[in-house]
Amino acid sequence: MELKKSPKANLETKKALFTEIGLIVALAVTLIAFEHKTTEKAVSTLEEEVYIPVEEEIIPITQETPPPKPDMPKIPQLSDELDIVSDDIQVEDIVINTEDIADMGVEVMDYVAEVVEEEIVEEAIPYSIVEEEPSFQGGDKNDFSKWVQNRLVYPDIALENGIQGTVILQFDIDKNGNLVNIVVLRGVDKTIDDEAVRVVSSSPKWSPGKQRDIPVKVRYQFPVQFMLR
Repeated sequence: MELKKSPKANLETKKALFTEIGLIVALAVTLIAFEHKTTEKAVSTLEEEVYIPVEEEIIPITQETPPPKPDMPKIPQLSDELDIVSDDIQVEDIVINTEDIADMGVEVMDYVAEVVEEEIVEEAIPYSIVEEEPSFQGGDKNDFSKWVQNRLVYPDIALENGIQGTVILQFDIDKNGNLVNIVVLRGVDKTIDDEAVRVVSSSPKWSPGKQRDIPVKVRYQFPVQFMLR
């Protein structure tokens, strides 16, 4: 026997509608679940601080006792009572005559001041210009210059480095004709300067200069040339 259903009782025709309704309901529940907020009660994890009073330690104040003051000197008390001393005591006058005793005499000597004469050595001031110039072996400064040039030995270091120039020396000719107090006023190189001093200091005696026929010290400034050839 074939069953027949009325179109109203056939649910197949409403399947699509139910499916849509179910999807809408599920979607609504999902949205409500996302939108729902849960509030949790915040619990304080910090314990209340309990104030415990601390007893302060009382430190006793100690003060050093100052040392006692030194005793003040006692003021002597004056008394109105007078001690009366008798003046009956006899005192013998002791007179010593030293004229008769030789050991008791004192010899009086006249004071004589000792005079010490200090020897004052006055260094003669050298002259620059004198009436009679010093002479070198019967000649003058030009002859001495030739004598120096003939005895110069050019230092090897100066030759290798090509050093040349004029050394200005200063020296004195004392009243005995000796050449003293050699000083380099203007040098070129230490090796050249030393060579110039060596040759000049080996000079023989000069005839000293004279001022009013008296030998005196004369000062010269003397050039020594070192030229490469």
